[in-house]
Amino acid sequence: MAELIEQGVARVVRTIAANAPEGWTEAVLVSTEGLSGLGVSGECVLSDATPRPLYFAGRFQDLSDVTAAVGTAHGWERTRLEIRCRPSGEYSLVASHDVVSRLHGERPGFLAVLDHGYRLSPAGYAQNEGTAGPAGDPELALARLRAYLERRAEILGRSETLPPPVTEAALADAERRLGRPLPADLRALYLAADGSGDDACGLFGNLSWMPLARLVGANADLREPVWTGWENHWDAVVLDADPPGTVRRCHEHPAWLPFATADDGNYLAVDMSPAHAGLPGQVIEIGRDYYDGPLYLCDSVTSLLARYLDLLDRGAYEVEEDDVDYIDFVEGPREPGSDQELRSGGIPHTVSPDLQAVLIQVNAPTSPMDLTPLAAAPHVQKLELKRRPVTDLTPLRNLPVESLAVSLHGGDLAPLEGHPHLSSLDLATTAPADITPLRTAPNLRCLDLSQATVQDLTVLADFPHLRYLALTGSQWAVLLNEDKVPPSLAAARLAERDASHAEALSWAARLGLPVGASYVISGTLASDGDTGYTR
Repeated sequence: MAELIEQGVARVVRTIAANAPEGWTEAVLVSTEGLSGLGVSGECVLSDATPRPLYFAGRFQDLSDVTAAVGTAHGWERTRLEIRCRPSGEYSLVASHDVVSRLHGERPGFLAVLDHGYRLSPAGYAQNEGTAGPAGDPELALARLRAYLERRAEILGRSETLPPPVTEAALADAERRLGRPLPADLRALYLAADGSGDDACGLFGNLSWMPLARLVGANADLREPVWTGWENHWDAVVLDADPPGTVRRCHEHPAWLPFATADDGNYLAVDMSPAHAGLPGQVIEIGRDYYDGPLYLCDSVTSLLARYLDLLDRGAYEVEEDDVDYIDFVEGPREPGSDQELRSGGIPHTVSPDLQAVLIQVNAPTSPMDLTPLAAAPHVQKLELKRRPVTDLTPLRNLPVESLAVSLHGGDLAPLEGHPHLSSLDLATTAPADITPLRTAPNLRCLDLSQATVQDLTVLADFPHLRYLALTGSQWAVLLNEDKVPPSLAAARLAERDASHAEALSWAARLGLPVGASYVISGTLASDGDTGYTR
């Protein structure tokens, strides 16, 4: 195994040398495992001490093979490689158990995952399900589909041929695999045709109606929540649909059955497990571009077809010329309500009662912001207020705020005591703050205090449900030295932009992670003095 590792490293070193810029004195290549495979970064130092980015131009398989071999030899789940080399042919490899991940952007530092099996649950999974019956009508849906096809034929000057229908047996098998029946109106459509095929382009609001087998496959892909890491999820909020309470507040759900798409990662779906104010079989929009959550479209596929007929009758379409002419609706599915999110430099005196999110985008450190107008927004769930100081959190006491990022200027956290909805808090302060009131917030799972001065950090040991905590190095030292790290943490962030990887590993080891000793090899390859190391 050691020989294979050395051979792999040698191939990587030769590639680095062959592609290094003229006048280089040292090159460093760092490879770390991530959600999308290997992440590679590098830097060259020139003879005048100028650093220059190094782009690895070789086979990534060589790096992958070395990573796998080192990880297998040491029993590491994730492996970090650091390869250094010089024009003289000298090289070294330092491999370590990658229990920390470097973070960039607005929240730099290192992330350590203590419990890889824990995931934050979307709010929608805990919502009560609606009890009303479906609104769809299978016979009316079929009649509207026929009328819709007839109107399309008149406009296009040709008939559109749909694929043959599915059988009852195929439907029963699909519903068994889905774990629930299709709504009666969509079921009736599949007994008339198995999707729109290649002839009827954009049948469902510029989207293609998928064949039944693809519906089942798409549902399987969307059944489980997508987890892209703690830094994307710790303070995430899925907003409520419009009308409120119709759709569950999550991005994926096993009872959402996609039936139409433009092959862009977005779908129309029928919702078979609506929130308390919704109806089974309602049509929603979900997928890649619905960052804030699903959109409610209408109460059934039956109503959706009526909508398209109305658009045709009103002339709200254009005929696009392509290999096959098709109808492009110019008034497509409605956008999210503009009143749901406020992006500005402050909170106006009057806010919409439909407001759910406030994102302050202008820095104004000398102008405290009054939160009183938010009392008129009974559905507000996400507040990003750190660009403006706040002195009084009292207006938030009775609001359903789940995610709060705030810069507290001389005020206190007492208004958040026992707050029933607060799940994440990103706190900055200008004076030492007492975090004791937060202990009684029953749903508080995630906390970032890296920009706050805290009177007594050891109080965090009494936060029984805390799952994510971000602190500076000195703040972590207080907890670690006093043995007061919250007992239920699943992830931790070292909020130090300039911390070295070695410092991060030392921190992770103190948190109890299996860092282990590094694996080191070094050597010298022959150099031809021209193109780098000889092959």
